[in-house]
Amino acid sequence: MQASDRFNINSQLEHLQAKYVGTGHADLNRFEWAVNIQRDSYASYTGHYPLLAFFSVAENESIGRERYNFMQKMLLPCGLPPEREDDS
Repeated sequence: MQASDRFNINSQLEHLQAKYVGTGHADLNRFEWAVNIQRDSYASYTGHYPLLAFFSVAENESIGRERYNFMQKMLLPCGLPPEREDDS
């Protein structure tokens, strides 16, 4: 692998990370990564009707109620963020 190839790959990765939030970046911590994954999952569940219908049958809820529950879970999918420790 040549140096120009590495530069090209890194610039493509930086472009993807700037364009799409879910791809992460070097300063992304574990909690933020988990929140992105959970929100993407809930958005997929509400956006794909067969998945939404499956969950509604499995939980014996109406499709509208299940969609509402997923939307509510998107607010804080992993609970409150952990306390940040100051390095100073």
